Amino acid sequence: MKTTICREVHFNASHRMHNPNWSDKKNTEVYGICNNRNFHGHNYRLIVKLTGEVDPESGFIINLHDLSTIIKTEIEDRFDHKNLNLDCPEFENKMVSTENFAWIIYFILKEKLSEKLKIKVILYETDRNFVEVEEQLK
Repeated sequence: MKTTICREVHFNASHRMHNPNWSDKKNTEVYGICNNRNFHGHNYRLIVKLTGEVDPESGFIINLHDLSTIIKTEIEDRFDHKNLNLDCPEFENKMVSTENFAWIIYFILKEKLSEKLKIKVILYETDRNFVEVEEQLK
């Protein structure tokens, strides 16, 4: 039986949207207040959805404690209370957008989870702005 389980966590991080190849004027036009030289922060809300077959012996598609530990060590500990531009090598040569951030989280989790699980990452930057990413299987 295909089943989807979800885990939600919250963490805080700061960043600045800035393209060094553009003029200050263009950066301000495109990114507005998100281009603040002093950075700005978000209270991120992350939802990880995993879909897979229920193991007949355990009754799980994954042990939620194990999933919680993976998200804590691989995502929360890595990004919580960090400046994404300055503290996180994952964003080197990459725009610090919510779209890119969601994909970074996706690929980190993909390395740690069973390939039998379909992963969907939903990342809220604000209560009204969020991104959903999932790799389309061929």
